[in-house]
Amino acid sequence: MKKLNGKKIAILATNGFEHSELFEPRKRIQDEGGTAVIVSPEDGSIKSWKNGNWGETVEVDMSLSNANPDEFDGLVIPGGVINPDILRTNENAIKFIQGFFEENKQRPVAAICHGPWLLAEAKVAKDRFLTSYSSIQTDMKNAGAKWSDEEVVVDRGLVTSRSPEDMPAFLDKMVEEMYEGNHKVTDRQVQPSTRN
Repeated sequence: MKKLNGKKIAILATNGFEHSELFEPRKRIQDEGGTAVIVSPEDGSIKSWKNGNWGETVEVDMSLSNANPDEFDGLVIPGGVINPDILRTNENAIKFIQGFFEENKQRPVAAICHGPWLLAEAKVAKDRFLTSYSSIQTDMKNAGAKWSDEEVVVDRGLVTSRSPEDMPAFLDKMVEEMYEGNHKVTDRQVQPSTRN
């Protein structure tokens, strides 16, 4: 059974996203029967960052200015240093992310590497168990997050991982949470890595 049949998942990105952190989640969403929608403040296409250089481009499916969180069943936030650093200064990007964190109807969100920077900027990291690329752990703790060095951490529908090396665990938990659907913020679903 394809777990994401009928699900529409936003992938929020701009130029400088880490190549594998967009392309691999998009493929997994599609393989599971879901629709992956690349949402960006840019029009046309955006460029990845791969092995220290600009890499493959991907077509933008929807302008951020036209994107409504209510139209999506989940959100993926790729990392890379450039991508989230640009997006965290974009007011529309922050509002879009905040729209997934409603008190009694939080949609699943998956953020990897430097992607959790955006969670801090959106003020949704406070009191959350999460992980991230190690160099931004202080930023996450300063935002009130309960940071841990795990390959994947799940807290009330929020899935986070440290780097592309954690991708298999990240993708499995991303699919699991998006299959389960919305969570209540009062749920205490905290699961450090269960991957063996």
